[in-house]
Amino acid sequence: MNADDERAAWHEQRRQAVAGHAAALEAGRAAEAEQAGRLLADFVRAAAERGVAPTGLRARAFDGRATYRTRLRGWYLKANRSVAVGEDGHYYVLTVPSSLRARFAGADVSPSAPRLIVGAGGGDGETMPLAELLRRRLDAEAR
Repeated sequence: MNADDERAAWHEQRRQAVAGHAAALEAGRAAEAEQAGRLLADFVRAAAERGVAPTGLRARAFDGRATYRTRLRGWYLKANRSVAVGEDGHYYVLTVPSSLRARFAGADVSPSAPRLIVGAGGGDGETMPLAELLRRRLDAEAR
């Protein structure tokens, strides 16, 4: 085997290792999202059973200066109203780009893949288990 063949074999081995790592990471994220999705569905069910009414959700501009209506109804999970669970059981991160159109027509917010640790990887150091946020939200309504 010459040097070029060895180099090509090494590059192929590295490519396969990276692809395997990426596939494992994606499988882990999918399993986490599925588990978090079950927590969200349980929360929506419990909120309905307890008579905790959803509210209209608003999204905040990335710069924090404006808030926009959305078509969503649900429950805010954090005091700063940055994340919520919708009536549909989806998880929403309620930050959007500033927009003149959104000022008048409302902002479109798509569901995000839920994580078991809210804020993980966000860099602001403010993380909390999703189950804890959901429990606190239900407990706050009981008072």
